[in-house]
Amino acid sequence: QICNQHNAEAPNLEQALHRMAQTEPNLDHDVLWFLLPSYWAKMVVALISFLCFANSYDGDFVFDDSEAIINNKDLRAETPLGDLWHHDFWGSKLSSNTSHKSYRPLTVLTFRINYLFAGGFYPVGFHVINIILHCTISVLMVDVFSILLGGLQFSNKGRRLNLAPKTSLLAALLFAVHPVHTECVAGIVGRADLLCALFFLLSFLGYCKAFRENKEGHNFSMFWVLVSVILGAIAMLCKEQGITILGLNAVFDALVINKLNVLELIQKLLRKDKSLENAGLLRKGLLFRITLLMSGGASILYIRWRIMGTGPPAFTEVDNPASFADSLFVRAINYNYYYSLNAWLLLCPWWLCFDWSMGCIPLIKSVSDWRIIALVALWFCLIGLICQALCSEDSHKRRILTLGLGFLIIPFLPASNLFFRVGFVIAERVIYLPSIGYCVLFTYGFSLLSKQAKKKKILAVAVLGILLINVMRCTLRSSQWRSEEQLFRSALSVCPLNAKVHYNVGKNLADKGNQSAAIKYYREAVRLNPKYVHAMNNLGNILKERNELREAEELLSLAVQIQPDFAAAWMNLGIVQNSLRRFEEAEQSYWTAIKHRKKYPDCYYNLGRLYADLNRHIDALNAWRNATVLKPEHSLAWNNMIILLDNTGNLAQAEAVGREALELIPNDHSLMFSLANVLGKSQKYKESEALFLKAIKANPNAASYHGNLAVLYHRWGNLDLAKKHYEVSLKLDPMAPGTKENYNLLRRKLEQLQKKGS
Repeated sequence: QICNQHNAEAPNLEQALHRMAQTEPNLDHDVLWFLLPSYWAKMVVALISFLCFANSYDGDFVFDDSEAIINNKDLRAETPLGDLWHHDFWGSKLSSNTSHKSYRPLTVLTFRINYLFAGGFYPVGFHVINIILHCTISVLMVDVFSILLGGLQFSNKGRRLNLAPKTSLLAALLFAVHPVHTECVAGIVGRADLLCALFFLLSFLGYCKAFRENKEGHNFSMFWVLVSVILGAIAMLCKEQGITILGLNAVFDALVINKLNVLELIQKLLRKDKSLENAGLLRKGLLFRITLLMSGGASILYIRWRIMGTGPPAFTEVDNPASFADSLFVRAINYNYYYSLNAWLLLCPWWLCFDWSMGCIPLIKSVSDWRIIALVALWFCLIGLICQALCSEDSHKRRILTLGLGFLIIPFLPASNLFFRVGFVIAERVIYLPSIGYCVLFTYGFSLLSKQAKKKKILAVAVLGILLINVMRCTLRSSQWRSEEQLFRSALSVCPLNAKVHYNVGKNLADKGNQSAAIKYYREAVRLNPKYVHAMNNLGNILKERNELREAEELLSLAVQIQPDFAAAWMNLGIVQNSLRRFEEAEQSYWTAIKHRKKYPDCYYNLGRLYADLNRHIDALNAWRNATVLKPEHSLAWNNMIILLDNTGNLAQAEAVGREALELIPNDHSLMFSLANVLGKSQKYKESEALFLKAIKANPNAASYHGNLAVLYHRWGNLDLAKKHYEVSLKLDPMAPGTKENYNLLRRKLEQLQKKGS
């Protein structure tokens, strides 16, 4: 639908757009840079953006990828698609108290498609899509920057003109190779920011199309305005920042389409000037479009609020310490310091870290802290730019600076802590969109310097050097994101005071079996943050395995004292107390864990082991049965039920449980082995033999499998096969209990048979 709206007092919008080139200076005129046709410019940007991040294509799942992808049930085919619209980014119900309220169903949907096409959790496909998305976004940036820097103008045939081909290429290259984008591209979870940016830019370009000249000479197209609102909604369903494009479209409309002078408008408002309607704000069509944008935004936010629920996300002090400060002064000072650090990452993206929380940036608590200089410098620069954007007599400068500041600040607002508490101190991923504004300001500054500089070649070489350094930094940083070990260790030099960095390095070492080194990093994490309960829990676990039970108990007791609802620590404390033979305390710890986590199969399993040690067989069986109900694939619980029933002479019941378990977990060789033992005792030799052989095929190096099969053959009277499997068992484990004695008995029997035969 096309809106036919004219204003007798104002010139037609198309005529105004056609005159833009004559009334505004050309930004490219004094700039020494590459001048390429639009197609080739986009090809160059795509190629360079690809080269920056290509080495991340075969990286692992790292850091948050585990929770958002590997452990996210919403990716699996058995989860109904409708659940995506009621769950958060991590697969938790939005109504849950533990939900982060990050509502990004379209991003999760792309993860699910990746998973289904790959046939499992293979990271290559996930990484390739991220790289393609960044290349696509970088190509779109050529068009976006041509509008932001050169203005919006169409030819007589309705084709948009690029009035700043050189500077738009430079700005797009700056965006494509900015190292701060590495987290979004090389980290699979960054897909949310990439998809959000893609639809963000499409919404902006769609809004610009609304003012393309048409045959009827109409002012604007209602269709493209509505498309822009819909694309903004899609951007928000990829990540929350996407909604800010509607505000930016309104700013663009006012400044570029209607050439509104903000300072003049404010002055007229203050004076209640009767000529206000000529200032542009009341120009026919502008208020209508802004009302449409704001109504669309309000509707989108309302629908999201209804889906998300009224409760705010639950964050802890370690996630964002400044937001928990009692003093408003401390909160304000630190928020502004965080802003200055974000600005510094845009200016000098050399010190990059996967996580900036947990002591990485100590709080500023007084004005005597030298770091106050950083936020003073930030506001000095911002105020200077804002004054130029408002007060400059050059309308071209006012427009570019205002748009640059708008794209820098408005997309950052959801992460600013101004409207609600966020769950991080600094997150490099949230600077992906604001970097558009930085690139505009940098490029405009370069054009101003070029205008003044006598040796333009030196200036161009310097900028080219910055681009090359950024390319190398992107390549290096992408390689660090390829594995958790490299990623976590790279953070040690950037944030040595960050307890989470030491915790993650320790966890990575522990997963690889290097417990001694892991202990060192876990201890450092606890030293840096004495309330870090997860580090205490993991350290306590390792000490428990090393039989250092007293210290393990102290750490786990402290962890549950600090966080009384920490179910995992309660369970681990129960295991330690069980090992110390303090059975009543262990039982109480297990039940406390279950109280705080109702569906806790591992805790029921350990509770069953405690009851078995106390010869409370019925209670043990009930506990293990609960574990298998909550987690049908819990092999250890099934095995323990079979073994306990076998040991207590309940062979028929043991057989029934074993068959039930194998129906659920048909390829579990330990279950085959346990059921084969039961069948052998029940003299079902043929079926027992088949299960033993199947278990041995699955795990040929298990000495006990061969040893027990030999016992079966021994009972069955198949002595030659019994001898063969006894020998294999002893070869695999010469100290296997009972096997040597049984083998000697068999040999004596064979010798006796030989003597009788002779």
